Amino acid sequence: MYKYLAEFLGTLFLMYVIAATGNPLAAGAALALSMLMTANISGGHINPAVTIAMAAAGKTDVNEIIPYILSQIFGALVALQIYIRFKI
Repeated sequence: MYKYLAEFLGTLFLMYVIAATGNPLAAGAALALSMLMTANISGGHINPAVTIAMAAAGKTDVNEIIPYILSQIFGALVALQIYIRFKI
C-alpha cells in the first residue's frame, strides 16, 4: 500500500510543480526529487509509461501495473485540482 501512496504523492508533486511554474528546469528538479524520494519505496516510476516499460522488462510485477497507473493518474488529477482551486 505504501508503494501506491508513494507513486501518488510523487506524481502529485511533479505535476503541481509543472503546472505552477511551467519552467523546464523546475520540472526536471521536481522529477529528480520525486524519483529520489520514492525510489526505495516504489521504484520511483512516477509515470505510467515508465511503469509499463518496467513491467515489460520484468522489473515490476505485472499484477501491479493497474494500481501503479491508477495511483499516478489520481496524483496528477489531484495536483491539477490543487492548482486550479488555490493557484499558490
